[in-house]
Amino acid sequence: MRPGVVALACVSLLVLGAAPPGGRPLPARMADTGGGTQLITAVADRTGATRGIVTWWELRRGRWVRAGTAPARFGANGLVRGTERRQGTSTTPTGLYSLPYAFGIKAAPRGTAYKYRRVHRDSWWCQDNRSRSYNRWTEPRAADCRAAESEHLITYAGQYAHALVVGFNYRRPVRGRGAGIFLHVNGRGATAGCVSVPGADMRRILRWVDPARKPHIAIGTTAGSTAITQY
Repeated sequence: MRPGVVALACVSLLVLGAAPPGGRPLPARMADTGGGTQLITAVADRTGATRGIVTWWELRRGRWVRAGTAPARFGANGLVRGTERRQGTSTTPTGLYSLPYAFGIKAAPRGTAYKYRRVHRDSWWCQDNRSRSYNRWTEPRAADCRAAESEHLITYAGQYAHALVVGFNYRRPVRGRGAGIFLHVNGRGATAGCVSVPGADMRRILRWVDPARKPHIAIGTTAGSTAITQY
């Protein structure tokens, strides 16, 4: 999703994802964590928020342990249930998603074990609803995928220095629901639907994720119909 350049109001950040006093950590309270032993949670305090917290967790001897946290940015128009999202709305889809692979304009951080794809000058992410390559990386750009409806990945030097593909609308894409949702490096403001974190934290996450541990990402809020504990 094209990273937007949006001015942000100052939003008070909550320390989300930590266990409440005397309570269980967030993954232990979730209905589903994807079945692996690593999980990333991206949590805002309400659906209209553009900032929140990303936390990465790992299951150790049957207990979820927090491995790291970072301030997060969401879509310029907040968050919406993934099943109700529409393309072009600058909203971040909530839900539990796989992380198919990592990519970046820069080389993978040393120690990265995840499948990592380098961005080249002819690397594109197709967002054209008419294309057979909808919501897919194409290199070069597919003939039926219009440039105006696609992302030329190399043009986002900061945001796509390092990134993880979020498996939203990925396995069986629904036209019009949205394409190109990533966990990537911060730009200048809110995103156009992705989740972003500072560059140093993105590199930490890439060194941490282990494909053998089947990591997933859960995106949501602390309350209401998009409460992350429901995923």
